[in-house]
Amino acid sequence: MIEIKIPTLGESVNEGVIARWLKAEGDFVKADESLIELETDKAVMEIPSETSGRLHILVQEGKTVGVGQTIAQVDESVQGLETSTEAPSQAPALENSTAKAKPKDALKLSPAVRKLVTEHNLEPLQIQGSGKGGRLTKADVLDHLKTQERASAQSAPAPAPVPTPDVDDEVRREPLSKIRQRIAQRLLEAQHNAAILTTFNDVDMSAVMALRKRYKEPFEKKYGVRLGFMSLFGRAVVQALQAVPQLNAQLDGTDVLFHKHVHLGFAVSTQRGLMVPVVHYADQMTIAELERAVGQLAARGRAGKITPDELAGGTFSITNGGVFGSLLSTPILNPPQSGILGMHRIEERPVAVDGQVVIRPMMYVALSYDHRLVDGKEAVTFLVRVKQYLEDPERMLFDV
Repeated sequence: MIEIKIPTLGESVNEGVIARWLKAEGDFVKADESLIELETDKAVMEIPSETSGRLHILVQEGKTVGVGQTIAQVDESVQGLETSTEAPSQAPALENSTAKAKPKDALKLSPAVRKLVTEHNLEPLQIQGSGKGGRLTKADVLDHLKTQERASAQSAPAPAPVPTPDVDDEVRREPLSKIRQRIAQRLLEAQHNAAILTTFNDVDMSAVMALRKRYKEPFEKKYGVRLGFMSLFGRAVVQALQAVPQLNAQLDGTDVLFHKHVHLGFAVSTQRGLMVPVVHYADQMTIAELERAVGQLAARGRAGKITPDELAGGTFSITNGGVFGSLLSTPILNPPQSGILGMHRIEERPVAVDGQVVIRPMMYVALSYDHRLVDGKEAVTFLVRVKQYLEDPERMLFDV
């Protein structure tokens, strides 16, 4: 038997929850085939099998496991069997085992079901259960009562008593995921441990949209990736941070840590919650490299394949509420960072240009910052630089 253990999970991550087994007990698994989805407070990752053989599960879904803990065993002596294949002698035994277990499982009644059975003096084993393992559900009992009512309608016209609502059946309870717990913790940390202030501006997106339209096809043809707004905003942020390094710094007690490079985080919405992958050394990347890195990390995040290292080390973040239709918002800092830029939806609005009212595609941008480290003058300077770079993209080429 080869033991399957939880590997090292990354910086400051010591445990996780088995979110889902991808293989069932007794399945034949192949080497490097994914066995589980492990949810930590930073990411969801897949743990593969180290060898081929028959799987024996030791820890069930929903359980918390630590680094180095054995969660399964793989019997290497069983080779070349399909997942669904059972030896003839095993099949009857399995069937008998299931048949014996079913009545026992059926007796495991939820509080709501137990209450109905008691109130109506019912025999649970005489009711067909539709739940897992043949367990009775409240719907099964209610259907049984309705059948009895119809059968006795002629001889006993009195209606059966209506069961009172059970509190447990009026709500749906789910445990908060590890990622959502971590998100909640970090948001509270940001609110409690930083003096957050937000400043706003708006950007005329005409030039950026024209640039993107003009070079969209040749860019994709040459680099194999579509030209989006995130890479252009990323480049504008990188260059604006050179003018205001405090926004690429963090407080460490009474010291200020100024980062030599920009490690750019960007918010990605996934089924399990918001995560912020990091493009490391974004200041050394071309626009094409930025676009490719953002696309790959976003895809890995949504697929649940992001690693803890890809979520660590950010020095500044960008969040785009515009993809959900947000017109204006105040983003919350991602500790221990000192700044985060919020993008929003592009909306045509009347604006004054050279004394004339014209219609332009406008976007509100918001900069939230830690006022303990960054003054209003520096925050406004940064946001104006971002605005200038986006309204006149050629400035980014010459960094002026």
